[in-house]
Amino acid sequence: MSTSVFSRPLARVEAFQARLEIQLPILLAPMAGACPPSLSIAVANAGGLGACGALYMNPNSILAWADEFRRQCQGEFQMNLWIPDPPAIRNAEAEDRQRDFLSAWGPAVTEEMGEAVLPDFEAQCQTLLAVRPKVISSIMGLYESAFISEMKARGILWFATATTVEEARAAEAAGADAIVAQGMEAGGHRGAFHAEDAERQMVGLIALLPQVVDTVSVPVIAAGGISDGRAIAAALILGASAVQIGTGFLRCPEAQLHPGYAERLSHTYGHQTRITRAFTGRSGRSISTRYVEAAASPGAPAPAPFPIQRGFTRPMRDDAVLHGDVERMKMWAGQAAHFAQPQPAQILTQQLWEDASQYLF
Repeated sequence: MSTSVFSRPLARVEAFQARLEIQLPILLAPMAGACPPSLSIAVANAGGLGACGALYMNPNSILAWADEFRRQCQGEFQMNLWIPDPPAIRNAEAEDRQRDFLSAWGPAVTEEMGEAVLPDFEAQCQTLLAVRPKVISSIMGLYESAFISEMKARGILWFATATTVEEARAAEAAGADAIVAQGMEAGGHRGAFHAEDAERQMVGLIALLPQVVDTVSVPVIAAGGISDGRAIAAALILGASAVQIGTGFLRCPEAQLHPGYAERLSHTYGHQTRITRAFTGRSGRSISTRYVEAAASPGAPAPAPFPIQRGFTRPMRDDAVLHGDVERMKMWAGQAAHFAQPQPAQILTQQLWEDASQYLF
């Protein structure tokens, strides 16, 4: 259904809500490693759409997540996977330099730690089909046509993340039921189809959203830098049928975030975040910690590719959590992190919509 069919934002929003069988146009972002069932249950109980970032989850973990959600909630949720990159090109000499660098920030990093293996993608995909969430979403590319056909045969909607108009066009042509337009403000990993484009093609949401809306005929979901009612209203006025919020929910108790991370979000302004490959090897927006800044300094070794860098940084990240050292923690954050509120997620979801409604009615 075209986002331009209805001239008024609320008519467009209500049509999309009906399709998703939700009551509010607020979707939890599927943040890998930061979407416990408790957070999705709270958002869905408020009338929004829950989410599970399943990138690092094996089939049994995916099944357990869905079972816990459904035992405690009658709402709906999406499950998300990354489209795999080609195998990483290894460089032993460069990796040695990176391991030496990281060893100065935490426990020693051995060569074996770079042998990071992700769960089997095909097995994950088949498990998602078995779970039959309301939505399966993609990031970093597009699903194969056979899998798209399997989703549609089961009545599962496909939401494709796009960071440019060209990516949005490709997603619609491939059969996406909606486009998640991810502005560069978004916290966490950039959703560019090609890793080398993630830092070169960075478009802010205010520019990206209406361009995508004018280009595609399917609904568009706004993501990136949305953490309060004003931003929600602005996104809907610009043509979005819903918004997707990640960082804005991280201070909720149901997110189960480390207290130091949650506190740091409260006084992080937009200019205190930056795009970095220092944690995983894939570009993502993080709080500008001492480690992130050091990794970007002249002379610092280049990060290894994903997921090798993620394996290399694991000892430092684990040690940082153990000691509560926020300067070494992996702390993804969008540019609107300052607006995240430490409220129960169900209350926050409802409050966000009430605040947005003041600008829309």
